[in-house]
Amino acid sequence: MTNTLYDALFAPHERNPAVFLRCDDGTALRYDAFLKRAAQLAHVLKNAGVQPGDRIVVQAPKLSDTIALYAASVQAGAVYLPLNTAYTEAELGYFIEDADPSLIVCDAKNEAAINMLISGRATPVLTLGGSSGSLSLAANDMPDSFTPVDRAPDDLAALLYTSGTTGRSKGAMLSHKNLLSNAISLTNLWEITNQDCLIHALPIFHTHGLFVAMNTSLLAGAEVRLHTAFDVEKVLSDLPSATLLMGVPTFYTRLLSDTGFTEELVQNMRLFVSGSAPLLAETHREFEARTGHRILERYGMTETNMITSNPYDGERVAGTVGYALPGTEVKITDPETGKTLPAGDIGMIEVRGDNVFKGYWNMPVKTAEELRASGFFLTGDLGTQSQDGRLAIVGRSKDLIISGGYNIYPKEIEDVLNDVPGVVESAVFGVPNADFGESVIAAVVAEPNGALTEQALKDSVASKLARFKHPRAFKFMDTLPRNTMGKVQKNVLREAYGP
Repeated sequence: MTNTLYDALFAPHERNPAVFLRCDDGTALRYDAFLKRAAQLAHVLKNAGVQPGDRIVVQAPKLSDTIALYAASVQAGAVYLPLNTAYTEAELGYFIEDADPSLIVCDAKNEAAINMLISGRATPVLTLGGSSGSLSLAANDMPDSFTPVDRAPDDLAALLYTSGTTGRSKGAMLSHKNLLSNAISLTNLWEITNQDCLIHALPIFHTHGLFVAMNTSLLAGAEVRLHTAFDVEKVLSDLPSATLLMGVPTFYTRLLSDTGFTEELVQNMRLFVSGSAPLLAETHREFEARTGHRILERYGMTETNMITSNPYDGERVAGTVGYALPGTEVKITDPETGKTLPAGDIGMIEVRGDNVFKGYWNMPVKTAEELRASGFFLTGDLGTQSQDGRLAIVGRSKDLIISGGYNIYPKEIEDVLNDVPGVVESAVFGVPNADFGESVIAAVVAEPNGALTEQALKDSVASKLARFKHPRAFKFMDTLPRNTMGKVQKNVLREAYGP
């Protein structure tokens, strides 16, 4: 039997005594012990009724057992569906309804709320975290070996939800081949080996933290310093003995704001990688001046994993995201005609390769709109390519906001604001922020002579949306700027309220 992803990422470590995870609580887990733990968890999944191809919803804390659950899911042939731990019950309810999972795994402290949310469904709920996590306790009594379920390259391994500027969230179907091909390309390109030690302070419900950071470390046999969250002092403490850091722009701006972050501290470091949001040129310059290192910026999406990367050996140009990964094709096309544009022209970024997803879950029409019959995926981003293929992103055809590495879709916030009594209309947009990449701003038109307050807006948003989606400022206006076709001009709002 073969299981594409398990055979490549996990099976080679079944007898590997090297440390895989070194957690910030001081515990360490060897590769061979990690694989035994994954096997125990796979038995629990099977006993819970999980069949090959079934979805497992996971909204759980960042623990070694949560990482092992990902391995167990692959081993059991299931489809892993990680969800942001900040999602509200209303948001979580949509994902559960749409994905129709056969199992839900959540934080032990949220078990009662989840059970109330899914009242009427027969879906079992297991928990991680604390001393009473039912999944962890059940695994303790299971055998530490498990025969992997047969999974082919095109079988689904993960389902990750990504939103659009209109409509509800879409589930991107990622196959074993999608994930493995990307891990191989990045590991080779960034020269990751078993001599590396990665500081992992990213969330593990996101492509960056789970598939880029974890899959490359597993493929190479590297050590991972697993930080529960990004904490400047803890990262500074680990930097002298680490070689890699993968982060979002916020990581680097916060490190630069600490006087303890010096060139001497990072002498052992080999590579700093940034992604998930644009890195400001000033951050590039300040980082190099302080440390002697140039941050390597790359570009990817939930639907494609990573698409491009600045070179490991070669010039890392601020404001660009480098070249297409090996085995990946990138082209710039006319958004109206789909015709390939000459070098230097601005157009739609399209990508094709083994890294590109299989389509959107239960959305054949949306899939056909964004995934061409030729295999090219329309990213929705606008960019330019130099003559030698270096890519620069110049804007987005959709109104996506990226703040702290998280995708935020204005319409979702606007729908909440527009339901608040006294609101005539709203427009949500992003403005540059040196720390988070972008900040969320909401322009609101209130009813004349009404009693609408900023606090009422904040309260409504807080009750319905995850914190990272909350506007950082509300701007009350008499009217929203519009063009001759009646479309709200968010570029005018960004210029008016940006830094």
